[in-house]
Amino acid sequence: MSSAADNTPTPDETVTNNAALERYELRADGAVLGFAAYRLRHDGAVVFTHTEIDEAYEGRGLGSRLARGALADVQAAGRSVVPRCPFIKGYIDRHPEFQDLIG
Repeated sequence: MSSAADNTPTPDETVTNNAALERYELRADGAVLGFAAYRLRHDGAVVFTHTEIDEAYEGRGLGSRLARGALADVQAAGRSVVPRCPFIKGYIDRHPEFQDLIG
């Protein structure tokens, strides 16, 4: 796995948008390690409401990798973000490359 300082998912980790459940999932070997729940606002903004990493995987920097992957996907889609989740808000505050997403 990558170090906590490196927020890029490792080759065996993927961040995907599970639109049916309205959440981004961090997966490895088919297992969901964590998720960032959201709802899509009428104007297309992504409202992040909660981020959770399975307690068996806490302390490994997975939350940051999940946040980076989810925000990069939102950015690529040209959407804005409403960070109601304190973890996502804190991540954006610490990473200027995502601060323009707040809408």
